[in-house]
Amino acid sequence: MQIGQVIRKYRKSKSMTQEEMARRLGITAPAVNKWENGNSLPDITMLAPIARLLGISLDTLLTFQGNLTDEEINDLLGILYGKLETEEFEEVFQWAKKQMEQYPDCEHLLLWMSVQLMGYQLDGLRARGHEAYFLAVFQRLLNSGEEYVRTTAAECLYNYYMQEEKYDRAETYLSYFSLQNPGRKRKEALLYARTGRMEESYKTYEELLFSEFPILHSALYSMMSMRLKEQDLEKAAYLAEKTVQLIRLFEMGRYQEYCVRLEMAQAQEDMEETLRCAEEMTLGLGEMASFREAPLYEHIPFRQMSDESCAKMKERLDALFREEDNFGYMKGNERWERFLKEKEKR
Repeated sequence: MQIGQVIRKYRKSKSMTQEEMARRLGITAPAVNKWENGNSLPDITMLAPIARLLGISLDTLLTFQGNLTDEEINDLLGILYGKLETEEFEEVFQWAKKQMEQYPDCEHLLLWMSVQLMGYQLDGLRARGHEAYFLAVFQRLLNSGEEYVRTTAAECLYNYYMQEEKYDRAETYLSYFSLQNPGRKRKEALLYARTGRMEESYKTYEELLFSEFPILHSALYSMMSMRLKEQDLEKAAYLAEKTVQLIRLFEMGRYQEYCVRLEMAQAQEDMEETLRCAEEMTLGLGEMASFREAPLYEHIPFRQMSDESCAKMKERLDALFREEDNFGYMKGNERWERFLKEKEKR
């Protein structure tokens, strides 16, 4: 809000007329009216008395130099969208520039007006030399205390310099994204490809795929488990199949696939399917690291599983199959009993 709007807001909140405010400040009522209508500003010597009279701090009184509310920002963006449809671009640019200069500390207004105008007509901005104005805004927003503002500004700068084929400059903005941010890896991979670093690009894309699998798998598996608890076997089976498809797509091996199928077999107390899954998991145990050899990840230098890790996995699997709480329904099944005895011999 401008200072006049702040004065009006807090004057009315105290049920004070312009005349009363003027009398208490020792000025004329038309002077207060001019402040509130934005036709003039209070003298600097009046700021402290005005703030005391209204029961607010100087910081609050001077919020016309700071932030807008989300509603006020959305209102201004709405006006911007309308102007882009009905007015000449140069006129819209000058109007937007005026709003941004009026609220220089309102980062969200600066960000979204700049994003909208840069995306709407970059060629028009470039032709008039205006793109430098918005690039400077984005550069300034890199120092924001809000991570979302910083990363959005960095993304805009990255995209601009990629489009301009200034790849060295674009690369400098990747540091504003955390190493855990998937968006950073996508940008790195594209940059490597554009600059002829193909091996690095393939490796980065593969790492991105590999890192996404646990997230997707966990989401699907958790949803399946929830459906099982609700005893909704039909939807659980649907989600189990989707999870299996995901495992196959990412080439994660037979063991992972049959872990999911076993969950469904247990829920249905399906003896034949339980036995099949247990056998496949046992065979797949030796292939748990098969993804390391998959063409999908050929550029990632994986570490080999140690013999000790493999032995511990086998022990845990053997113990799992002997848990009566989970497999009590298999008791008395000759093939199951034989399967467990054979495992003991290995």
